[in-house]
Amino acid sequence: MHEWALAESIVDASLKAAQKEGLKKLTEINVGIGELQQIKAEIIQFAIYEILKSSKIDTDSIKVNIKTKQSILSCRKCEHEWKYSDMKKQLSDDESESIHFIPEVAFVHTRCPKCGSFDFEIKSGRGVSITSIKGEK
Repeated sequence: MHEWALAESIVDASLKAAQKEGLKKLTEINVGIGELQQIKAEIIQFAIYEILKSSKIDTDSIKVNIKTKQSILSCRKCEHEWKYSDMKKQLSDDESESIHFIPEVAFVHTRCPKCGSFDFEIKSGRGVSITSIKGEK
């Protein structure tokens, strides 16, 4: 499962960052997920908690916050901006699934809704990142 692999990476990176910062106890992990990833917050949150449990870490003291970042796309030809949530309605399930696994595939399945150009950029809302961690020293 794609989400499970992402959750493993989030946990691994969070634990390494906590160790690097000298934290004896990790209390909070804050994660940003780009809308293009199309990952449900509750699924990745569940996976993170399960991986933390299997790492023998006290999960009762760790809060995992997931925030989805809205995707904004911008046409290089006419400068029109639009949201992924607006264009998603026009995509087939297969196209949407392709974008879920590889967000750059959006360039194949998407055009500017104003001028029809394929030449656009993804300004925000792609990828997965740990925005911050908190803990006790």
